[in-house]
Amino acid sequence: MNALGRWWRREWPLHAMLIPGLAAIIVFSYIPMAGVVMAFEKFIPTKGLFGSPYVGMKNFKFLIDYPDIGRIFFNTIYIAVMKIAAGLLVPITVAILLNELGRQWMKRTFQTLVYLPHFLSWVLLSGILIDVLSPSTGIVNQMLGLFGVKPIFFLGDNRWFPYVMVVSDVWKEFGFGTIVYLAALTGINPSLYEAAEIDGAGRWKQTLYITLPGMMPIIVLMLTLNIGNVLNAGFDQIFNLYNPQVYQSADIIDTFVYRMGVEQTQFGFATAVGLLKSIVSFILISASYFLAYRFANYRIF
Repeated sequence: MNALGRWWRREWPLHAMLIPGLAAIIVFSYIPMAGVVMAFEKFIPTKGLFGSPYVGMKNFKFLIDYPDIGRIFFNTIYIAVMKIAAGLLVPITVAILLNELGRQWMKRTFQTLVYLPHFLSWVLLSGILIDVLSPSTGIVNQMLGLFGVKPIFFLGDNRWFPYVMVVSDVWKEFGFGTIVYLAALTGINPSLYEAAEIDGAGRWKQTLYITLPGMMPIIVLMLTLNIGNVLNAGFDQIFNLYNPQVYQSADIIDTFVYRMGVEQTQFGFATAVGLLKSIVSFILISASYFLAYRFANYRIF
């Protein structure tokens, strides 16, 4: 008991520090989970959450029979997978190139510049992109016009819209990923490069046989952790940039839930879609943490 008392006197301030965060999680994350019952109801706001008529699995049946649900899931996975792939390749490449810079002030300056877009919201960036990609006055189409290319409506053409989402998302976020991979590069023993140089290896072979293998644990970790984001294609970005002309290629699960729940007031159906997405995401996140532990020895507990 004396040992337990000493432990408690030493540890209670740390536990007390958790109380505000725990309270916030309970209030904003767990209590709202009571709204999940709407997925099994024909929710009527005037009757309340527990007074609305119970319909069982009717909303889920309607979800399965909905004609566009397959396309919506495909759009979500397609855009998300492209973002994950590009979000790995570009930061890795930029981190390796930055690591080759000899002048530290140039490295720090460039690193700061590519990191700045991470702090800008999509509300602001969407206005910039709409102006830049405008088919009539946008600088991109003006530059293409110099080579005889006709104006392209990037944000109103189903063929171009998904790729604009991927490129703009990578431009905004690759600076953050670059910092992660630069940190991984600092853990590589410099003597390995010296030994490789003595053996006659050039910069390309040093990158291929030393840099990339040294970064591989963090690359595997980031890849496996991103598996849980396969159903998160970026609501903020797409909601601020899409329009009815590109619903065919731009409509994802989150925007569909917003339209069904907020605009069309089909609260039960929208909740059913969101609940299904949450269940699948939970399975994917659990699998990603297992894979992260299996291949990168990463543990959260």
